Amino acid sequence: MSLDNLSDFERSEFTHDGKSRTVFRRGSGPAVIVIAEMPGITPKVLDFARKVVDLGCTAVLPHLFGDPGRDPNPKTQGTASTMKYMVSSLIPACVSKEFTIMATGRTSPVVDWLRALARSEHERCGGPGVGAVGMCFTGGYALAMATDDVILAPVLSQPSLPVGLTAKRRRNIDISPADLEVVKGRCARGLNVIGMRFKSDRNVPAERFEFLREQLGDAFIAVELEDVDANPDGFLPPHSVLTEHLIDEPGQATRAALDQVLDLFRTRLLVAG
Repeated sequence: MSLDNLSDFERSEFTHDGKSRTVFRRGSGPAVIVIAEMPGITPKVLDFARKVVDLGCTAVLPHLFGDPGRDPNPKTQGTASTMKYMVSSLIPACVSKEFTIMATGRTSPVVDWLRALARSEHERCGGPGVGAVGMCFTGGYALAMATDDVILAPVLSQPSLPVGLTAKRRRNIDISPADLEVVKGRCARGLNVIGMRFKSDRNVPAERFEFLREQLGDAFIAVELEDVDANPDGFLPPHSVLTEHLIDEPGQATRAALDQVLDLFRTRLLVAG
């Protein structure tokens, strides 16, 4: 089994409202909360976090599910082991009351904890504010976190909830109407939100991005990629823009998407206004 042991990351605990979770941290400068996709903090999520560090920010990774550092790719651990691990991460999250999976018009309760973490990291790391990246299962969390003025650079990488089984769910994202109104107000005052997806990805339907364009207007910056742009070594169909399906080479569309995200952090967190 392939494993990144996170030896270059500091490990601590953060508690809010009686709930404690492990947090991995590396770097210096303004904080960027990197909320891992399912099944957890994989080596490629850590690669992205290290790019955030190289930019001059502090990468902060809360451990929400899975085994930190474990590589789910079947090429490294076998198909059966990969499937077992994916299921072992997914099922507890699906039944937990902290994560809203199917319902529309709801912000997952875990977002309150993430907002508190962002405020704490802002106090610790300084700077004008905090960035937040959600991925897949957690993609919409970065949007819901942006109700807090401390979040200056939210990124929604392949936001996959609510599960798009109906037209209503496809034209929605996991945020409550009240929270969405707050974010819309912030967008009207200059907040930008990046959203990324592969056009063929049924987990992130086109209707979801249409909904975000309607709600957030020009503040929503959509990055939509073709299948040919995806890294063919990814173990799933084109989905994970910043991690599994990134081709980290100049001239590649996914690399351009990564650079766009890093530039948002640079301009909102590192460049004095």
